[in-house]
Amino acid sequence: MRTFHEREFESFDGERLYCRHWPAAGASRGATHGAIVLLHRGHEHSGRIAHLADELGLPDHDVFAWDARGNGRSPGARGDAPGFDALVRDLDRFAAWIGREHGIGHERMAVVAQSVGAVVAAAWAHDYAPRLRALVLASPAFKVKLYVPFARPGLALLQRLRGNFFVDSYVQPQFLTHDPERIAGYRTDPLIARPISVRVLLGLYETAERIVADAQAIVVPTQLLVSGSDFVVHRAPQDRFFERLGARVKERHLLPGFFHDTLGERDRAVAVARIRAFLEARFAEAAPMIPALLDADRHGPTFDESQVLAWPPQRWSPQDLRWRATRASLRLGGRLSEGIRLGLETGFDSGSTLDYVYEDRARGAGPLGRLVDRNYLDAIGWRGIRVRREHVRELLGEAVRRLRAAGLPVHAVDIAAGHGRYALEALAGGPERADRILLRDYSPLNVEKGRALIQALGAGDIAAFEAGDAFDRAALAALDPRPTLAIVSGLYELFPDNALLRASLAGLAEAVPPGGYLAYTGQPWHPQLEFIARALTSHRGGAAWVMRRRTQAEMDQLVAAAGFRKLEQRIDRWGIFTVSLAQREGPAP
Repeated sequence: MRTFHEREFESFDGERLYCRHWPAAGASRGATHGAIVLLHRGHEHSGRIAHLADELGLPDHDVFAWDARGNGRSPGARGDAPGFDALVRDLDRFAAWIGREHGIGHERMAVVAQSVGAVVAAAWAHDYAPRLRALVLASPAFKVKLYVPFARPGLALLQRLRGNFFVDSYVQPQFLTHDPERIAGYRTDPLIARPISVRVLLGLYETAERIVADAQAIVVPTQLLVSGSDFVVHRAPQDRFFERLGARVKERHLLPGFFHDTLGERDRAVAVARIRAFLEARFAEAAPMIPALLDADRHGPTFDESQVLAWPPQRWSPQDLRWRATRASLRLGGRLSEGIRLGLETGFDSGSTLDYVYEDRARGAGPLGRLVDRNYLDAIGWRGIRVRREHVRELLGEAVRRLRAAGLPVHAVDIAAGHGRYALEALAGGPERADRILLRDYSPLNVEKGRALIQALGAGDIAAFEAGDAFDRAALAALDPRPTLAIVSGLYELFPDNALLRASLAGLAEAVPPGGYLAYTGQPWHPQLEFIARALTSHRGGAAWVMRRRTQAEMDQLVAAAGFRKLEQRIDRWGIFTVSLAQREGPAP
């Protein structure tokens, strides 16, 4: 029987979460093949899946398991977290800790997760795009059976009225497994907590719906185990998830008669054997079987999606009439709302619009105009944009601290700065003050506004603004002095062509010396793509604003191909906007 060590790791907010580590048999001789990370189901803890460390029969692999925050020996109110997205970010920090403390990176890591833990793992694979060796999901809780009619909207209404509160799990242990020992243990284990907070439960639903709808973005080798007699979660979303998976290597196994606790069932040896075979096959391969996505702008799911959005509805069809009415309502709104008016005049993706959204102050014609403007500013996309700004600031500060620690100057360049507000606010003052800031933009209006902002902020001693093309490889490569921190925020998302991005990134790779940093943004998901394409206009001549989403995996591959290695990532709770920090490695490719 393998012995384990009790450990703790520090998560993103300073909380120290409990985990267990079973070292590989040959770890002392450096013979470990990789790591297997186990994630427990909701309400439980790592002790409830500890049996898998032995049953998987993979002694040459390190095994790790955590107690998710709010569960087991980890801190936090029982069954609670700041949000479901916090659990996903905890997993990202757990994997980083394993890499830092044990030298096992994502490419030698497999995740085996069950129920709620499986949704956490799937969301991590989707949102953060780790290059995992394998992902095994057992009965993922993509849709919990609540049984009570209208339970979900009722809980959402109560949350708005009361704030966060807790509900007890209705599930009895005899409906989780046929194993009498597991049933008895569930009833007597003091570390099992039956309550779950409403914000975590509703966050689980929202995240699961997004992941199932966009499963094509998950490209790591994936195995799905489906319990045939599951009283806790619905099967249909699991089937849709598998059908949409973007993984080149994927398996699905139905386990007849199994209850929800798939990996704790009486006859789990069948399931464990399939997991073992899948993991052995994946670890036997030279590298993770992950498809190349550099040409995803020419074929694939996001290309097809953008082609559909770019094709106009049939003239005078019900759909065409609906969008005509929507555009008419926006023109009417532009007479009342300052933000809508600005978007109609300069483009809803313009630097002027973004600066207005960042300011987040409703303005318009009288009280009604301010009410319309407030509704406009509170659209989910603009809320995500404001979170993105905070994440950009956070990672720019991290880059500055790393450069200072390495004894390197902080020469920052933002190649498409808009008005430059977020870069100046992050780097022109305080402890993260840069030595030099160069802002560039293609728009003369943005250059003019940006220069005025530099003077208004008193940053003229270190900051300058010039006209420049963010896709001109030669111009970027010739930047002088060479930037140690390059910023690309909100640009690449606007252009579907990967050739443009590769030219831009290649220029930055030539400009940024090894050890320097690149902060870049992405938009792997948006719930209003059709509205944006049919109703909003772009800064490029007032054309329709049709976006081709890039999955995080695609964006990261483009950055890696230019010679940068991703270190950190942030994402908003809706999964719309990402901000990543990468470091320049080696000579320019």
